[in-house]
Formats: sequence, structure tokens, C-alpha cells
Amino acid sequence: MQRNKPHSATLKPYPMWLLPLLALLLYACEGSDAQRKTYAGQQQQFFPVERVPYERPATIIDALENEPSYWVDSVFNTLTPEERIAQLIIVEAFSDQGPAYEADVMRLVKEYKVGGLIFFQGGPVRQARLTNSYQAASKVPLWIAMDAETGVGMRLDSAVHYPSQQMLGAVADNGLIYQMGAEVAEEFKRLGMHINFAPVADINNNPSNPIIGYRAFGEDRLDVTAKSLAYMQGMQHGGIMAVAKHFPGHGDTDVDSHHDLPVIPFGRQRLDSLELYPFKELITHGVGGIMVAHMHIPQLDSTRNLPSTLSEPIVTGLLKQQLGYKGLIFTDAMVMKGVTKYFDPGEAEARALMAGNDVLERLNSVPKAIRAVKAAIAQGYLTQEEIDRRCKRVLTAKQWLGLDKYKPVPLENLVEDLNPARADSTNKALAEAALTLLNNKKRMLPLRQSQHLTIATVSIGAKQPTVFQRQVKQLGARTTDFYISRKARENETRKLWKKLKKYDVVLVALYGPSIRPSNNLGYSTGATELVQKLATSKKAAITLFDNAYALNQFPDIEQSRVLLLGYQPHFHAQAAAAKLIFGRIPARGELPVTVNRFFAYGDGISMDKPFLAGP
Repeated sequence: MQRNKPHSATLKPYPMWLLPLLALLLYACEGSDAQRKTYAGQQQQFFPVERVPYERPATIIDALENEPSYWVDSVFNTLTPEERIAQLIIVEAFSDQGPAYEADVMRLVKEYKVGGLIFFQGGPVRQARLTNSYQAASKVPLWIAMDAETGVGMRLDSAVHYPSQQMLGAVADNGLIYQMGAEVAEEFKRLGMHINFAPVADINNNPSNPIIGYRAFGEDRLDVTAKSLAYMQGMQHGGIMAVAKHFPGHGDTDVDSHHDLPVIPFGRQRLDSLELYPFKELITHGVGGIMVAHMHIPQLDSTRNLPSTLSEPIVTGLLKQQLGYKGLIFTDAMVMKGVTKYFDPGEAEARALMAGNDVLERLNSVPKAIRAVKAAIAQGYLTQEEIDRRCKRVLTAKQWLGLDKYKPVPLENLVEDLNPARADSTNKALAEAALTLLNNKKRMLPLRQSQHLTIATVSIGAKQPTVFQRQVKQLGARTTDFYISRKARENETRKLWKKLKKYDVVLVALYGPSIRPSNNLGYSTGATELVQKLATSKKAAITLFDNAYALNQFPDIEQSRVLLLGYQPHFHAQAAAAKLIFGRIPARGELPVTVNRFFAYGDGISMDKPFLAGP
């Protein structure tokens, strides 16, 4: 059938004869009080018995390419047209928002039969309890997702927090990244989750990028591709669906799509040679999902103010037809300003499905979305057959992920299981492999102690002695320790500088405002000037435990005798920096991005063995 497509930024007005039909659709979608009671009382789950035992395909792409199984068809046949639309919806959930919020999520599960949840902040036990409760109330097993680029510790307390992708970008051994992906998969399975919106496959070659930056593996397409593949394969070999993002590439923009619609001026030739390269390779190697970004790319679709998520030439034409992608296509969050600035809730979701997306993530309004999709079907912009096909693909993915044999999440020993010794070992290995030595003038390192050498340590951006300072002492160093706030006033920093001038060596640790890398460290004028004085003193070894791009926030830091990048203030990163300074481990990391004219991609003084023998 020939589809009538809108050519403007808004859907065509509904014909007058359609208004009674739309009112009826609205009533049916909202449901009467009696219908709501029926939905609220539905507690049974539908698990049909297979007539032929299900043989799980080797990959999720194989599963999606096969004919639907008996389980898929049986479940599908129990769903109303509205419920088939709802299976294409993932709504957000938190485990730290209290009973009223949880009741609202439960309403979406029971009344509208949404297909899945994406969990954000909270705790593992609370999330597991809620997962069990939501699953018990759902007509069809829910798939559970998380935006966990650095593991579930990125969202939950009491869980392992792995390095940022920028820190991983400094690691030469991609086998460690595969191992991390496998461990993230185990965490997901233990929490009853199925989809990780990772890896970030964007190539970050714009230091001013406010939203990707440290979330990307770096600026080199081959490195980004290799590390994205390692992370993806680690997760998918472990039975968790990876979703690569943000197609067709969000790395070269200075606008955050959470707050506005970025405009990408590049044409197909540039995108093919750079931004699209990792996605092509991930497609070749069977990535289960790809997330489409909210960006306006006039060279690919000239429709004014149209985000790529809502563009048929980009989603269907480029991703599906030209790149041959057979997996599931997810929108980025539909609550972001990159889409809501120009399109109302409901209309945006309908257009996203018209463009070719399979799954809608994080909606402003589920009922508005369902009503708008039904209206688009009534007007001929979509067909029920297209919705049904995508619904079956979602159910097929759910079966591959094991939801046809759903079991509640066991709560016993949950926190212990999420913190295994092997995860700590992997984090240690990654931190030591990522450390990047940028300066070692006059071979200041390894630092050798003597009776006459006086050493001070100073942590800037700390409220108490830090892991780095404690680890230096554990290595036997005789040091005097200082710490000072990032926001320190100039009179405080002047007093500290007078004290530090008396020492032969000063080991400086720079911290940002949180465990995550930062775009802006927020140092006061006084604190910045203190770092500058230390850098030009010819006696400082400076380690930055934050975003590599943050080096640009410190004038003259390139003059420091020793400059070391730890990337994040993780325990193992701080411990590794102390070991490297005293020659106990080698320097192996390479800068994954170009920071400025002094420090370029690939820089890093590399030694394949420790400076000194030691544990």
C-alpha cells in the first residue's frame, strides 16, 4: 500500500469525518473505570507451553531473523491492538522515589501493559523487589533495561563502578574490556535485567562536546570500534543485549541533546569515513540493538528541525536499508529537549515509529503516545501490520533473553553477588593499564627515597586525606600530607603554597566534584593558581584523577616535571598512581584524545615493566 507521508514538521489535520472515530479510540485507550478494575485485578502471567522445544539461536540477530516461535505467537495472540503498541514502549523507573512514584509505574504496567522498564537511581535490593512486583503484575514479561555504561554501579549504590569509556580508551588490552563486559552481563542477570544501553560508539573528536566527552572511548575510529566490539561481545556472549549509541554519531557536537537539538552539518562522505564506521562494524558482528540520537542532520534529511530519531531517510533509509541492520532500533529518551522542543508528546512517538524505530524509550505520556499511534494508523501513516511485526520482534527478543521462562530475582546475598572478587581484580587491572604518563622530565620517576629527601603530598579537591595519600604511605614513603578544597580562597592557597615551598618533592593529586569525570572541575581562582605554581616549580609530580580534557583548565600544567593521568578517582586508579610514581608498576596507557597542542592522541610514556622491582 502507498503510504501518505507528511512533508511538513506537523502531521496533517485530521479530516472531520475522522473525529468521531478518534473520540472512540481515545475512550477505548483511556478505558472506563470498570476496565481499569479489570486491568488492576489481572495478576496471572501467560506462559504457554511450547509444542516444539525452543532452541535458542546463537545470536539475537539470528533469533530476529527466524520465524516467530510458538511462545511468541501464543503471547501475541492474547494482545489487543493497543497492547501490541504498548509492547514497543519502555518507561523509566527509579527505586529511590517512594510509594507514590512506584504506584504510578505500576499503573503503567497493569493498565497500559508497557513492554519494559529502564531503571535509574536507587539500590539493588530495592530494585530487585520492585522488579519482582512489576513482573508479577505484568500480563507479558517485562524486559528490564539500564543505561549502565560503566556497570550497574553507575546507577545503584552498593554495586561495582567500572571505569568511564575514556579511561578504557587508554587501555591497550581490549581483552580486559571484554572481561568487563562479561562481568556487567553477570550483574545484569543477577538483577533480572536484560538490556544495557551501551557501549557508546560515538567518536569524540570535539573537546567542547558537553554530553559525550569522557563517555566515549576516544577520537580514533579504529580504537573506538575495537573497544566497542569488545564491550558489546562481552555482554552479548553473557546473554545480555547490548545497544550501541548514539547513531549516526554524537561525538562532534557542542550541543547537549538533553537540552536542545544539535545540528550536524556533515554529509554522507564524512559520516561514512568517521562517525558511521564503528556502527557498521558492530552491525557486522551482530549487535542486538542500536539507539538513534536526537540530532538534526540536514545533509541526510533536510526537513526543518527534524531530529534523526523521527527521520525515515535516516532510520529506515540509512540504518535499515543501506547498512542492512536487522537488529532492534531504539529511540533515545523521548523526554529529551532534542525531540520535545519541536514535537509534542504523542506526535513524536508516532513519528518515531513511522521513521522505522522498533522501541520507544522514556515517554512523557504513555496514553498520549498510544492514542497518537492509533490515529496515525487510522490516517494511513502506519499500518497495524507494521505494529504487529515489531511487536513480534520484541517478543522474540524477550524469548532469546529468557523471559519465556521468567523467574523472580532472588534477594538473598544480592549485594554480595554484585561485588565479586573477580570484578575488583578486573577494576584493578584496568586502572593500572590505563594510567597515562605524559611528562617525566629529567627522569623524576621512579621516585627514590633518601634520608635527605623531603616529600609532601597535597590533594586538591578533597575534604580529608585521600586514597592516593594513604597508598603513598603504605608504600613506605615518609610524607607530610595536605588537602584543600577546589573552592579554596586565595588566602588559603597562599598559606599552603608557603608550606609546600619547603619540600624537595610535592606529589599533587587533582580531583573533580564527583566519582564521574567532569566537564568543568569548578576550581576557584586561588586553587587554579596554586596548581599553576606547583606545575612551574620544577618539583611537582601532578596526577589528574578526572577527565583528560580538564588539563585545559590549568595554565602551564604542561610544564610539570611529572604529569600523570588517572582519569577517575576510583580506589584502584589512586592506588595505581601511587605505585607507578614509586616504580612498582609500569606505565602503559596512551591518551585516547587530543587535549591541546601539548598533549595529542596516542601520547604516553610507555614502559613494559616496572621501574623498580616490587610487589
